[in-house]
Amino acid sequence: MHKNLVLTNRHLTPYLFLLPALVILGLTVFWPALQAFYLSFTRYEYDLTQTPQWIGLANFQRLWTEFWVIGSVFRKTMVNTLLYLIIVVPILVIVPLGLALLVNQKLRGMNWFRAAFYTPVVISMVVAGIAWKWLYAENGLFNQVLGQLGLKEGIPWLTSPKWAIFSVMAVTVWKGLGYYMVIYLAGLQSIPAELYEAAAIDGSDGYLKHWDITVPLMRPYLVLVAVISAISATKVFEEIYIMTQGGPRNSSKTVVYYLYEQAFSELEISYACTIGLVLFLAILGLSVLNLKLSGGRISDAIAKR
Repeated sequence: MHKNLVLTNRHLTPYLFLLPALVILGLTVFWPALQAFYLSFTRYEYDLTQTPQWIGLANFQRLWTEFWVIGSVFRKTMVNTLLYLIIVVPILVIVPLGLALLVNQKLRGMNWFRAAFYTPVVISMVVAGIAWKWLYAENGLFNQVLGQLGLKEGIPWLTSPKWAIFSVMAVTVWKGLGYYMVIYLAGLQSIPAELYEAAAIDGSDGYLKHWDITVPLMRPYLVLVAVISAISATKVFEEIYIMTQGGPRNSSKTVVYYLYEQAFSELEISYACTIGLVLFLAILGLSVLNLKLSGGRISDAIAKR
């Protein structure tokens, strides 16, 4: 009996160490998430002192109706979010790989270049957003440079519906390049140098060696970066809040910013929870896709090596 008690204590010990973190996560993540899930099926708005009223799927029907109404704000935010995915994600998948190939060279001072490319990652988005807002200003650095080149009127980077969303995208790309570069760099440094030497003997040298060796072996990392950057692009908020606040005329407003606006500006808490639940399901789908694709590919790559 004493032996069984010892074994039981050994099994319980790891869970006791995990218990404080589980309690904190329960109070700050899981319990609020359950409350938001419940509120998405209720009417809880304007007067927050009232008890939420159960209305079933009415919020989801409203969301579905707004999605199909041409010119609605929610439809516009969905289009902007999709545009973010189409433009930002391919850039964050391809360009960091090129940077990783450059900084993977064994040259003097290369560590400084790695640090320089990674610096935007450690800068707060609030600070970065304010700095870029100054650069994009009417008399900011970018327009001053364009003025020196002969374009006296400049470009309304953040005040034109045609330019605002793309100006914010540039900040998102600038902020993420170094992060994804480090992920690729870890993958590149795990590729044996003998493979490149064997490829050179077979005539695959220069840029061809990267197409024949680097890209196939880096495929798990490419999938990982694609999914992570897609999730990040879906949840983009800080740069929009700091730089444009969704304007002008909702041209840079995304789903997460629309959710924030409904919850804290319009005080439609239940409707905001409904948007959040739909967004959660979309991100959950991307996460499952990441586990399915990257997990299997990484296992295959390890087995082949």
